[in-house]
Amino acid sequence: MLENEQEIIIRWKKGDKKAFEEIVRHFMNEAYMVAYGFVANREDARDLSQDAFIKAYQARDRFDHDRPFYPWFYRILKNHCLNYLKRRSRGHESLYHEDQPGKERFMTADPTPLESLETSERHHLLRLAIARLSVEHQEVIILKNYKGCSYAEIADLLEIPVGTVMSRLYYARKMLKEIILEMEEKGLTEDGHHFVEGRPATGEVG
Repeated sequence: MLENEQEIIIRWKKGDKKAFEEIVRHFMNEAYMVAYGFVANREDARDLSQDAFIKAYQARDRFDHDRPFYPWFYRILKNHCLNYLKRRSRGHESLYHEDQPGKERFMTADPTPLESLETSERHHLLRLAIARLSVEHQEVIILKNYKGCSYAEIADLLEIPVGTVMSRLYYARKMLKEIILEMEEKGLTEDGHHFVEGRPATGEVG
């Protein structure tokens, strides 16, 4: 929760950019981790989370300042990431490697522990497996294991009961283990590369 959030949001809704910069600074790393969980690429995650903040700024008139900011913003961020993945699957992959003229930048995410995952074959395999899950199972894994949300926080963000969160996590983890075991048996990544012997993923998800 952002301290004095309602006061800051009221200033933002009146067009105060400094107020919005306070919001961005508070939530930027959380947004980056969620985006990274969906797209599994550091640069894309930075740009997608940044663009989601820009979308939120532009949509400020539609935001109810009596409600918390993050659940509303999370839906913007998730939809932006999913739309990007759809475009990427159609062959439009170079969407975020050059600055777009005229786009105002609000943030630059500092490196996080997640960045060390880039060179890890174990985590590469895990990300490939996560990508095979349904969206509802992907997001509970991302929120729990990448962002570290509690069950109650996930329930609030997704507007579902805590019991449903626990059920989705159970089945998501079960499916992940099955997918990873299948991929390990084949000894291949989805792009046809063999894993180094002795360094496969274990299939464990916190």
